[in-house]
Amino acid sequence: VQLQASGGGLVQAGGSLRLSCAASGLAFGRYIMGWFRQAPGKEREFVAVVSGNGGTVRYGDSVKGRFTISRDNAKNTVYLQMNSLKPEDTAVYYCAAASSWNIQLIPTTALYDYWGQGTLVTVSS
Repeated sequence: VQLQASGGGLVQAGGSLRLSCAASGLAFGRYIMGWFRQAPGKEREFVAVVSGNGGTVRYGDSVKGRFTISRDNAKNTVYLQMNSLKPEDTAVYYCAAASSWNIQLIPTTALYDYWGQGTLVTVSS
């Protein structure tokens, strides 16, 4: 299984970026896909998750109303559209795949079976 995240970069506060995560080696449509982020010196933080058919999404409190997660099962890809970026959004962003939906475990790393390598997002003030 491979999860390849891309789309990170340097952006000014208030700007937008779209991250992509291309998956291979798994039955993509059967997996829950999530995004987490980790800033230097901090724990990995839940950002967003989408169910296998794209019908259910959840967001971390810090990104609600600014970020949108979506997926294209025909392309085995999950996206994270990030708008109104803030300096505190600066982090390495990771995509992850989980084989089962557990509402209590969604915001935790324990639910996820596979992880991508991460893509760096830097938001300047």
